[in-house]
Amino acid sequence: MKVTFKGKEVKLIGIPPKVGDSMPNFTVLNKDKHKVTKDNLLGKVSLISVVPDINTPVCSIQTKTFNKKMDQFPNVNFLTISTNTIQDQQNWCAAEDVKNMQLLSDENLSFGKATGLLIPDSGILARSVWILDPNGKIAYREIVDEITHEPNYDAALNELKKLM
Repeated sequence: MKVTFKGKEVKLIGIPPKVGDSMPNFTVLNKDKHKVTKDNLLGKVSLISVVPDINTPVCSIQTKTFNKKMDQFPNVNFLTISTNTIQDQQNWCAAEDVKNMQLLSDENLSFGKATGLLIPDSGILARSVWILDPNGKIAYREIVDEITHEPNYDAALNELKKLM
């Protein structure tokens, strides 16, 4: 799998899991500094939006786009994960008036290492979208090949509709 940043190839720390695999275990932190793990997501369909840095335009657009769609899917866990600190994420939420989307910090790199999405040279995660079934199995995966591009929102949301 080839991932680029501004046209230059970057190396991921590992090989990301595929559709049909179980999402590996991970631990990220919510705004209250409570641990959130894969087990916390079980029982509901989950959409995990992974962004490299919430304070960049494309990451901001991606997070706001999914935030706007959440109301259509009341029984889905909607999460955004980045390596930003909790404070960075909360500042962004306040500035952008995002209240419903759950931003989770992977500042300890647990998610990035577990999924192979960590780019070790820069300490950020590869832009991606994951949909998990209620058992934690990966039903959809898009790892965006160029980090500065947005994901395919329609494809992810169509897959989400199939699971509802």
